[in-house]
Amino acid sequence: MATPNQEPCLIDMNQCSTKPDGSSISGFPFIRYLTYVYLPAFVIWAIAMTMVGGNKWGLFLDSNVNFMSFVMAAGSFIAGSTSMGGGAVAFPVMTLGYEIPPMVARDFSLMVQSVGMMAATAAILMMRFRLEKKALLWSGLGGLVGLYLGYEVLSPLLSPNVVKTLFASMVFSFGLMLWWMNRHTSRFRVTAIRRFDSVVRLELILAGLVGGIISGILGNGIDIVVFSVLVLRFGICEKVATPTSVILMGTNALAGMLWGGATGSFSVETWNYWWVCVPVVAFGAPFGAWCMSYWHRLHIVWFICALIVIQYISTLIIIPQTTVLVIWNVLVVGLSLLLFRLFHQAYKAHRTGFGGVRRRAGG
Repeated sequence: MATPNQEPCLIDMNQCSTKPDGSSISGFPFIRYLTYVYLPAFVIWAIAMTMVGGNKWGLFLDSNVNFMSFVMAAGSFIAGSTSMGGGAVAFPVMTLGYEIPPMVARDFSLMVQSVGMMAATAAILMMRFRLEKKALLWSGLGGLVGLYLGYEVLSPLLSPNVVKTLFASMVFSFGLMLWWMNRHTSRFRVTAIRRFDSVVRLELILAGLVGGIISGILGNGIDIVVFSVLVLRFGICEKVATPTSVILMGTNALAGMLWGGATGSFSVETWNYWWVCVPVVAFGAPFGAWCMSYWHRLHIVWFICALIVIQYISTLIIIPQTTVLVIWNVLVVGLSLLLFRLFHQAYKAHRTGFGGVRRRAGG
């Protein structure tokens, strides 16, 4: 299999749906994951459930907690199969559906994604998905700085309703971008960033920084930001950008969980939600990554867009709209769409000369 370090080639979007090496049933990558990663982790979790805090098994019978297992069954699958982390499901359900404080929802999103997205990462590596490794490195480093700034500096300054509105607006902007990108199916994409230089490195760092700040405030964001930059700015195929963004969100969430755990900022309520979701997300996210290799990309795109529209409309209905919230909404959506447009214009301006290799799929 070609690697991102090789010369990127120009491909038709339909070729973007090609399965990664090792994703077939004959290769049993998902079975290997279950055997060598999931089962040992499940045993460790089961032992911890029995030993930590007396006994945590009763949480599965607690109606104040166990509903999150069902929520994250869907959330983890979406996290593994798309460029949206599980927090994109957990955060609105917790804050809008159950009126859980945004800070608790943010902390839970980081904690649960540190398990689910890292489990998906293991499956992605086993299935040998093509990745944009330069983005993993430089956006990952920027994301660590951004995570700290968002978590410790900016998050305490925002009211709960502003945080909920920010999340809905950010995700809605992403949905509009997805819809706009996929109006035409006969687009051409590359499999890796071409002409990598110090400017591109800075762009990737800034994308990670902004995404990390959003993750620090909302529990999710670096995956959406970097995915958007890779696809719109650099013309990367979604089948490369998606697993890359999954790994970035997983590592960013893991850093957030380690930081929150070290500083003791996670509440008992947050930990209880986490305990009942660990075995669910550790299976659901890798399963979603495996299914992603078989689904047509447009099926994934339209499914995501439908969820985003439902979530955005629900936010507008549930949260009383004040002048301040409307201004935040318009600013976030407007600035996001402007940035997406600028990214795409920059890509179109440098579309020629894909490393000297220009070919259509099958050509």
